[in-house]
Amino acid sequence: MQLHLLPREIFLSIWIAIFGAMALYLFGKITLPHDSPLPFISVGRLVLALLTLSFTVYLVPGLWGAPLKLISAFPPPQNYSESPTGLGSSGSGDATSALPEGAVYGPHEIVSFEDYDKGLAYAKKVNKPVLIDFTGRACQNCRLMENNVWSDEKVLKILRNDVVLISLYGDERIDLPESEQFTSKQTGSRITTIGQKVSEFQRLRYGSNARPYYVLMAHDESSLNTPVAYTPDIEEYYNWLKDGISRFAK
Repeated sequence: MQLHLLPREIFLSIWIAIFGAMALYLFGKITLPHDSPLPFISVGRLVLALLTLSFTVYLVPGLWGAPLKLISAFPPPQNYSESPTGLGSSGSGDATSALPEGAVYGPHEIVSFEDYDKGLAYAKKVNKPVLIDFTGRACQNCRLMENNVWSDEKVLKILRNDVVLISLYGDERIDLPESEQFTSKQTGSRITTIGQKVSEFQRLRYGSNARPYYVLMAHDESSLNTPVAYTPDIEEYYNWLKDGISRFAK
C-alpha cells in the first residue's frame, strides 16, 4: 500500500534483532524459564548457532546499501527506503539530477515512469524505445530480477541509457478516481484500483498476467520482439534487450 511503515532499514533491523537473539539462544547465552539446563552445546546446535550468527552478520551491511543477493526476493527493494543508497549516504550524482516530469527513481536509480502515457510521451520526445516492466510491489521474482540481473553492469547501462522504463504495478492498491473506474471486459468485475487496471491492460494486450513481464515497445505501441517473463540468466536477458533495441527505427 506504499505507506512506508516498513522501509528496508526497519525490515532488516527487525531481522537482525531476531536472528541475533536466536544465535545468542543457541549459544546458550539466553535461556527461557522452562528450558532444561545446558551443560554443553551439542555439535548440531553449535553448527546451527554458527550459521545463524553468520547470517546475522551478513544482514548488517544491508543497512548501508549492500544488495544482499542471497535474500534479495524478501526484503523491501532498495528504493523503498529511508536512504535508498544506504545509511549515511547522500546518494550518487544521478540521484541529484533533475527528473523528467512524471518520473521517479526506480531500482538502481534508473529513471522510471509509473504512468504509461507519460512514459510513452517521454520516449517519443527523447526518441528511445520503451521497456514496459509489468511488476509488483510484493513480487519476489521481480526483486530477484532487479537485484541479480538489472544490477549487472552491461544490463544496467542499457536500462539507464538506451530505453525509457515504464514500471506498471499489477498489485498497486491505490484507488482510481471514480471517473476512471470501469467494468472489466474479461471478468465483468469492477476495476477500481491502479493495480487492477494494469492487470486488465496486460491481459488484454499481451494475453499474460505474469510478473515480472517485460515488453520492448516502439512508439506506435507495437512489440519490438517477443516479450519475456522471469529471465534470471543475465546473458539471455541482455541479448533479449539488445535484439529488441536493434529493431527500433529511430
